[in-house]
Amino acid sequence: MKQIKRRKFLALSSSSAIATLIGQCSMAQTQNNKQNFSPDTQINYSKDGILEVDLTASYNQVNLGNKPAYLFSYNGQIPGPRLEAKPGDTIRINFTNNLLQPTNIHYHGLHIPITGNADNVFLHISPGDRLTYEFQIPQNHHAGMFWYHPHLHGLVAEQLFGGLAGLFIVRGNLDEIPEVKAASEEFLVLQDFALDRQGKLLPSQELSIMSGREGDLITANGQFQPNLTIPTPGLLRLRILNASTSRFYRLSLKEHPFFLIATDGGALAEPVEMSELLLTPGERADVLIQANREPGKYPLLNLPYQRVGMGMMGRGMMGRNAPDNQPQVLATVSYDTKVAAMPLPTKLIPVAALAEPQKVRRFQMNHGMKPGQGMVFLFNGQPYQPERIDTQVQLNTVEDWELINTGMMDHPFHVHSNAFQVLSRNEKPEAYRAWKDVVLVKPGETVRIRMPLRDFTGKTVYHCHILDHEDLGMMGNLEIQA
Repeated sequence: MKQIKRRKFLALSSSSAIATLIGQCSMAQTQNNKQNFSPDTQINYSKDGILEVDLTASYNQVNLGNKPAYLFSYNGQIPGPRLEAKPGDTIRINFTNNLLQPTNIHYHGLHIPITGNADNVFLHISPGDRLTYEFQIPQNHHAGMFWYHPHLHGLVAEQLFGGLAGLFIVRGNLDEIPEVKAASEEFLVLQDFALDRQGKLLPSQELSIMSGREGDLITANGQFQPNLTIPTPGLLRLRILNASTSRFYRLSLKEHPFFLIATDGGALAEPVEMSELLLTPGERADVLIQANREPGKYPLLNLPYQRVGMGMMGRGMMGRNAPDNQPQVLATVSYDTKVAAMPLPTKLIPVAALAEPQKVRRFQMNHGMKPGQGMVFLFNGQPYQPERIDTQVQLNTVEDWELINTGMMDHPFHVHSNAFQVLSRNEKPEAYRAWKDVVLVKPGETVRIRMPLRDFTGKTVYHCHILDHEDLGMMGNLEIQA
């Protein structure tokens, strides 16, 4: 596969045939389920070691910010039901596909089996079919915020952009730290949509698909600029998911720092103070916010961020994806009473250093052209092939992967099932140790990660979490051998 140099890339015609790869669900074939649903998210808790839930994917009229919209949804909700479990619990999800296209479910970030009816992204659930997903959360699983969404290659971006996403929470030792337990807890699921005046999904254009589609309408928990109240004693635990297909969120809370206590895969060793927080698609952050300013309303802002090279933008590549020049208000954090600052925890959960790697691998990320297909995205010069095994690894080993971005776009890199630790960027050590399953690699960067391969064998994938890039080839098959 031939890679594209910058000059050649800028000269690409917009007439390539990429759009033919992205199936558009016919909105004329909508189902007759058009009742309104409450914006309050359904929560399902495990009981006596079992979490069982009926989950249906369908195209419905839903209540989006108190306005009707026609979206893909789980159980008619945006976002889908929140699932909460504990280590050792058995999970049983009775899934029905009422979409007009095939789908499946990926349990993003969970360390569970990658074969059978667990986190198996190669399952193909046809329209009208049902499947029961069943698996056990390992007894030693990290507490954390995970999520579920479709992952049928070629339709991932379309179905997530249509609304299919929900939280999956694993409770554990982090939740029992006294200062964390005392905080008021809120969840924030960030999604963006492209809708017409009737509230129906707009078809994505070829150029926006190549750069990664974004919608003009941003919601938090399916609402427009909701208010999050911090009650006395004045500490908020805000748990944020970027469930957008391509959009990055560069978050800032007016006059308040964030104290990061956990990332994708679980807790940090101690809180880290941050004035801004960048979340790429698929990333999560768990932060504490102290209500120690004057009582009032403080906007949670999305600051401008440029994730595509200026040269491409100059040629109109971004289209409706061009970065906004002004901050956008996503939500408001408010409190009515001035209180003494509630103390933050000084220690959280130790993050042990991993053993030295048995193997080092290199993955180069770029874009290219494929005859008869148009634009594709590449790992090591190759677009995804479903039957090819790209990387074979041994169970119970540790590997270092060097992720090298030689292209012109940011690429968030995600590995299924196995979390990792980020060691360095361009040979500069990371500021703190954390468990991650998505890491941003900017143009010109080399990011080194260290990953233990534990517990589960079989075939899974790694990919760019700008999901249009994944659908257009930036994915590899990973085989874990005993």
